[in-house]
Amino acid sequence: MPVSYDEMFDGSGAARPHYGGFDGWLRITPQERLEQKRREAELLFHRVGITFAVYGEKEGAERLIPFDIVPRIIPRDEWRMLDAGLRQRVKALNLFLHDVYHSQEILAAGKVPSDLILNNAEYKPVMRGMDVPGGIYSHISGVDIVRAGAGEYYVLEDNLRVPSGVSYMIENRRMMMRLFPELFAAHAVAPVEHYPDRLHDVLRSVAPEGVDEPVVAVLTPGFHNSAYFEHAFLAQQMGVELVEGQDLFVRDDTVYMRTTRGAQRVHVIYRRINDDFLDPTVFNPDSMLGVPGIFAAYKAGRVTLANAIGAGIADDKSVYPYVPEMIRFYLGEEPILYNVQTYKLRDADDLAYALDHLSELVVKEVHGAGGYGMLVGPASTKEQIAEFRQRILAEPAKYIAQPTLALSSCPTYVTSGLAPRHVDFRPYVLSGREIHIVPGGLTRVALAEGSLVVNSSQGGGTKDTWVLEG
Repeated sequence: MPVSYDEMFDGSGAARPHYGGFDGWLRITPQERLEQKRREAELLFHRVGITFAVYGEKEGAERLIPFDIVPRIIPRDEWRMLDAGLRQRVKALNLFLHDVYHSQEILAAGKVPSDLILNNAEYKPVMRGMDVPGGIYSHISGVDIVRAGAGEYYVLEDNLRVPSGVSYMIENRRMMMRLFPELFAAHAVAPVEHYPDRLHDVLRSVAPEGVDEPVVAVLTPGFHNSAYFEHAFLAQQMGVELVEGQDLFVRDDTVYMRTTRGAQRVHVIYRRINDDFLDPTVFNPDSMLGVPGIFAAYKAGRVTLANAIGAGIADDKSVYPYVPEMIRFYLGEEPILYNVQTYKLRDADDLAYALDHLSELVVKEVHGAGGYGMLVGPASTKEQIAEFRQRILAEPAKYIAQPTLALSSCPTYVTSGLAPRHVDFRPYVLSGREIHIVPGGLTRVALAEGSLVVNSSQGGGTKDTWVLEG
């Protein structure tokens, strides 16, 4: 694999200009102080309860997501480009969602294969012809970005269903400001703490028509969910109720919340429950997590769901290769952000190429998430590759393949000291009457040497992300 781009140091080993101040501070700060602050951060995160449930482990084990004190720093000019590219991409994705649930012009034009959409499990026919407030389907989008080659940015995937991780972006910043206030006095770092206010504004802006003072609630599957901390955190930060399905009921196509003062109408629900579990009368009849009748209220325009039902069709990995074409089709613009080259294994030529080069490629399930159901060719044994080959041959359309990118690295504190570790980046795009992007995001880091898997469920950690204003 080629040498990866180093976020902090150039080829000569000198700190890049935007890291100059931090590098100088790091050189004069005693190792003992850094070690003490790392321990302090771990203790504080435990105290606050910032944990992540790992499915499949004994007793639903909860882990602390490791936090690294070396920030990922993005200079202002790079952020401007990312900001513009993210706005463009999410705008096109929302237009695509409106289109495929209405006139389907992009399918008729042959720009995206009709069967890929209409036969996809993430496409929800119940949404056909239904208008949603402002035509916005993905109000909260988390776009995963990586850096490779000589430092080019690529979009790795779009998350338009229930993207998580934003609470760690905020808590990581709070932690760094608490541990190292002198760094923020010396650097013009753009703030991220106002994200919950922006989120609340966006949710209020998409309330049903004629509602002046909308009541917003966050709908969680419950404390057993891996991201429950985040659900509770965002509800508390926005000053709204955190509810479970059993706390809500529907009467006359209107959603109400049970309170100690009686029933209260809810106008906007930021739901952290997947489509299939939202309403047992329409989707999975066995679901105990959702609210019977909520889809009827949604269809009647009496409640807004964020994100919209059916938004998952636009972040399906098999649809990802077509996003640049969506940007051209709907906006008449060239994409600002690159896609990673992608082989669609439903196509015979792409399948043949992938099968011949499995040891060089990353293969992903189109519906997979969290680093599960994937093959990283260069890091796999011959036996693992042979076993995955059989899976692909059994259901080729279930997979895509991509080159193994040399993800950029950032210095990270590990047991042996400071060492490069691969990182990715998830900024969050809020879409309502306007698009808001907080300057920053969640930087995830693969803590195992040489690993490219940054997911917290696979042992990854996080860093604070600084966007410089100066």
